[in-house]
Amino acid sequence: MFNHEELFTVALQLKDPFFVKSKDFNLEAGELHLYIDFKIGAKFNCPVCHEDGKPVHDTEDKVWRHLNFFQYKAFIHCRTPRVKCSEHGVRLIEVPWAAPGSGFTLLFEALVMELAKTMPVSKMAQILQENDTRIWRIIKRYVDKAREQADYSDIRAVGIDETSCRKGHKYVTLFADLDNNRVVHVVPGKDSSTIHSFSGMLKRVGVPATQIQEVCTDMSIPFRKGLQDSFPWANVTYDKFHVIKAVNDALDKVRRIEQHENSVLKHSRYLWLHNPKNLKPSQQEALADLTKMNLKTARAYRIKLALQDVYSLATDRQTGELMLKKWYSWAIRSRIDEIKDFAFMVKNNWDGILNHFNSGLTSGIMESINSLVQSARNRARGYRSVRNFITMIYLLAGKLELKPRVNPTISPT
Repeated sequence: MFNHEELFTVALQLKDPFFVKSKDFNLEAGELHLYIDFKIGAKFNCPVCHEDGKPVHDTEDKVWRHLNFFQYKAFIHCRTPRVKCSEHGVRLIEVPWAAPGSGFTLLFEALVMELAKTMPVSKMAQILQENDTRIWRIIKRYVDKAREQADYSDIRAVGIDETSCRKGHKYVTLFADLDNNRVVHVVPGKDSSTIHSFSGMLKRVGVPATQIQEVCTDMSIPFRKGLQDSFPWANVTYDKFHVIKAVNDALDKVRRIEQHENSVLKHSRYLWLHNPKNLKPSQQEALADLTKMNLKTARAYRIKLALQDVYSLATDRQTGELMLKKWYSWAIRSRIDEIKDFAFMVKNNWDGILNHFNSGLTSGIMESINSLVQSARNRARGYRSVRNFITMIYLLAGKLELKPRVNPTISPT
């Protein structure tokens, strides 16, 4: 006669002394229940010291959610042994199919972790017919454990950027190892305390703060203050893309003010903020016509292009500084308040901007990470808590090794 219990024993890859003793398939509830037992006389390891040869003291009934059996929920029940150790007393053994304290099998958790990389947790909860809070607990446990075991000993160049976690100006700050393209620290907020938090993280994992020699970030005052306080020795590079974004913001302010006096500028925002080579022929023609007119916006636009030339043409710091001085002299005498304000900002961040020509660092890696994170946030339509958002950032961009635990519970025979 065909033995279903033996079939499930093999399917679950149970090893002696465990075996499937019985099964119960409830069609009305849509559930399969498998009951695991162990052979009489079996001995197990102490779950604390792993000393072998411990006889069973008593048992405790436990249940775990397993992978679905076709479209039906599957559960594993076990009369789980407790052993008595002379040093640690009576302890519940760690079963080989599940992590201690978890209500799920390792295979179920492996499926959750794989799906979490590409699917919102709310959608996973629907598919797996499971509470999303319990799924988040699985993800957090694996991510937290992997972070504890991560090796950050070779980190020396760090990128810093903030990203929004929800509407209402809620942000988290990301710190990335630029040599290994991975997020190493995430903290709520975007003020100077985030830099102190990163310094504290390095201390916890045994990395000297002085090992951080290069930092790439934007020109925000809080980041500047935090770096001066916590990493005063580091060479700080102000990312060129943030610098160009700042001059674009100044240019757009000029346009918005001037268009109230000159309607020809209406609906021209896209033309001024993008490089001519990225425009369609018709747009290039329209931009050429506008730049020939006596407009403040046109002058501001030429000043922006000149700043871009500093980055594209300078091959070293000395050349870059000569070109930037000429640009600054032009910008500060432009008689355009918004451009002059930006020029003062460049002057106040002079060394950090010029450090680009020494370090070559940019925020390209940070922008890639930010895009990945925001795509996940949009798929999920936001996250219930900042903690969930931070966990997902580590999962997607932390390059963590998410390894299931193997429990040494059975004594060698």
